Amino acid sequence: MKLKSERIRISEQFEVTLNDMLVAVREQKLEGVVAKRKDSLYEAGKRPGSWIKYRVNRGQEFVIGGYVRGPQGFDSLIVGYYDGDKLIYVARTRNGFVPASRRQVFSKLTHLVTPKCPFVNLPETRRSRFGEELSAEKMKKAVWLQPLAVAQIEFLEWTDGEKAASDYTRSSKTT
Repeated sequence: MKLKSERIRISEQFEVTLNDMLVAVREQKLEGVVAKRKDSLYEAGKRPGSWIKYRVNRGQEFVIGGYVRGPQGFDSLIVGYYDGDKLIYVARTRNGFVPASRRQVFSKLTHLVTPKCPFVNLPETRRSRFGEELSAEKMKKAVWLQPLAVAQIEFLEWTDGEKAASDYTRSSKTT
């Protein structure tokens, strides 16, 4: 079949279990998979439920070094990772919390408050990819924490140039 558009590609079909497909997607570091029932047809502008899109996020633990105040205790957590003995700021994350989980997480952080920023690379001096740099002015609104709490954070990609989790942070779980 000859296609008139370079944007349209016919993909191969795979008859495997969802689990096997997701293992392959993760191994190849792909974003996810689109699946459909064999007998379904594409219906422009409709979502009949016979097609599904399953996004596979990456994730890792990050150290919580602070937060920005907000409803239920905090608006966003300020997180990073250790490079040797230096805590490197990565991102602020606010997604994945409902009011009850915000209150629960906040209650676990209040005893860790400290006056000193634990991150060695703050304030940021250049705009980040999404225009949300953590400048000296914005840092004045932050509450700093002793870096003893950890959050498991899922994200779509990790950008090499910025060493930052993308703005697609989806969910957070603290320990």
